[in-house]
Amino acid sequence: MTKRLWLWLPFAGFALVLGLLIHGLVAPESHDIPSQWVGQPMPHFDLPAASSSRPGFSSANLTAGKPHLVNIFASWCIPCAAEAPQLVALTKAGVEVDGIALRDRKVDLDAFLERNGNPYARIGSDTTSSVAMALGSTGVPETYLIDSKGIIRLQHIGVLYDDDVPRLIAQMKALH
Repeated sequence: MTKRLWLWLPFAGFALVLGLLIHGLVAPESHDIPSQWVGQPMPHFDLPAASSSRPGFSSANLTAGKPHLVNIFASWCIPCAAEAPQLVALTKAGVEVDGIALRDRKVDLDAFLERNGNPYARIGSDTTSSVAMALGSTGVPETYLIDSKGIIRLQHIGVLYDDDVPRLIAQMKALH
């Protein structure tokens, strides 16, 4: 009997390690990553309007005395469409959301906003990805929480999910 147990022990150990690895990949603790920019001022930028319905966006808009969310997105980004309802919910809760459209065309962006809603107060066109690169952005979507003085307080990589909304609202309220 004990000989059989010893035969199965390596398999059980392998299964345990594999299970932990899969769990870590499927359910990471957080999509918020430590960033060299957290605690730093937003880099200087002045982007022209990316949409027909919203003005352009600049770093000066972020020092207006209230916190903002800055969302880097694109009309060609499928996950960006998936997070649109969460951005709309944040806007309805009083969070000011500004956007940076990455390598996009105005006509495509207007169609995207028509289909998915437009939670943005301002949308800047980053056709060369210069602002995204200055922030160390890993891609789209990506969201930054900016305090009332223009300091980056959080970087969230990937899609915002329903359970992210109350947490972001609480973090925004704490910055007031």
